[in-house]
Amino acid sequence: MQMENFAPFMFGGLVLVMLIGFPVAFSLAALGLASGFFAISQGWFPASYLSNLPLNMFGILSNDLLLAIPFFTFMGALLEKCGLAEDMLDSMGQLFGPVKGGLGYSVIIVGFILGAITGTVAGQVIAMALISLPVMIRYGYNMRYATGVLAASGTITQLVPPSLVLIVMADQLGRSVGDMYKGAWGPSILQVLIFAGYTFALGVIKPSYVPGVPKEARTLVGWSLWAKCLRGIIPSAVLIFAVLGSMGGLPGIDTAVATPTEAGAMGVVGAMVLAAMHKRLSRGLIWEAMQGTMRLTAMVVFILIGARVFSMVFQGVDGAKWVEHMLSGLPGGQTGFLIAVNVFIFFLAFFLDFFEIAFIILPMLGPVADKLGIDLVWFGVLLCVNMQTSFMHPPFGFALFYLRGIADTLFKEGRIKSPIKSADIYMGSIPWVVMQLVLVAVVIFVPQTVTMFIPKEAVIDVNKVQIDAPPPEEADPSAEDADAEQKKLEEMFKPSTDKPADSK
Repeated sequence: MQMENFAPFMFGGLVLVMLIGFPVAFSLAALGLASGFFAISQGWFPASYLSNLPLNMFGILSNDLLLAIPFFTFMGALLEKCGLAEDMLDSMGQLFGPVKGGLGYSVIIVGFILGAITGTVAGQVIAMALISLPVMIRYGYNMRYATGVLAASGTITQLVPPSLVLIVMADQLGRSVGDMYKGAWGPSILQVLIFAGYTFALGVIKPSYVPGVPKEARTLVGWSLWAKCLRGIIPSAVLIFAVLGSMGGLPGIDTAVATPTEAGAMGVVGAMVLAAMHKRLSRGLIWEAMQGTMRLTAMVVFILIGARVFSMVFQGVDGAKWVEHMLSGLPGGQTGFLIAVNVFIFFLAFFLDFFEIAFIILPMLGPVADKLGIDLVWFGVLLCVNMQTSFMHPPFGFALFYLRGIADTLFKEGRIKSPIKSADIYMGSIPWVVMQLVLVAVVIFVPQTVTMFIPKEAVIDVNKVQIDAPPPEEADPSAEDADAEQKKLEEMFKPSTDKPADSK
């Protein structure tokens, strides 16, 4: 076998082990090492090439940027368990309740706010479904709409800063986390508007699908209702602005006063304060949050190590050149490349988690995108929008699995009268996946949705640069005359070096 044919073979092996369902981290490392030993036996690169692996592992574990992941995960886990979702959903549900689709609006808005605080899809979907699904069913909401809006609103957290996906994207693409966060604000707000627009249209076309909440069911009115809403929103907004603003992740703030790791640590302190305000801070809550954080962080590190082993061998057999040659030759230039990549990522998300896609596939695509002149912040946010669908794909979407489990629990506890069919959950997700794909198309063809909040670097035209150098100083004639006189005097009084004659 020739070396140029081995890179496609490695890529095919990668897809195969993923489809079979082996743990990704160990599959990547095993495939990479086996391919590396085969390449050494064929003489494609020396055995000393693999001796760089320990240095690569040390580089992963000493990466300061990736240290932000456990901090933001810990912050989200604390807020997830402190009762913030319950308070927000209750107050927002009563605020929007009288309107057609009011409970849907409240789920979408709370999903956006919680996404900017917690950053975890599983906890967000579970918390909102436990609270809102029985209420929506009780007041006659369409089953498919109810399950779809809960799953889709939970996945918004993948796009809303401070998303863990955006941190990984920034690390893999070599871009600022603050710029990545700024770029994500436009698409995330646009997605909320698309979801709300669909709910509004459904309220006009099929009002029986999204009825308003009866007046007698609303226990809070007037100032007491607004006070409860503000009590949940204002502390959360302060935490968001403190964490994201300190690292330059908000539109209009171009200077970062803290690194992502420092901002994440500050967010943990803020999360503890919020938990204490809700009277939920306890040793048990902190321990549960730490357990979840350790599990997620360990998973990320193992996947990253396996991906680094595979990518190192893949580059050693000129795999990067094979990917570049294959993708840069696509018709349509940048647009053709973006469409092909997003179709590939969409189908890959049926089987892979977003961390796996970011660590395995992104290092192959980033250099090609950069060579084609594509802004890497825009490219990263675009892929992040696309990877949201990995949680919504029937039949493998994790958000749908979470809903399936919650629906069974609610039925067993008697909080809903009839079981929810899996077909309703899967069919209910389809309109929301379509809306997410519409957002992908908007970001591709209107890149300003990402770049409008990112400060543009000043472009310098070297042909118009003019350098004014000061003229050389003219010599002073009087100074030259003085120097000449000084030299004459020195010559006059210079002692003689001739030896005297010997006397007889």
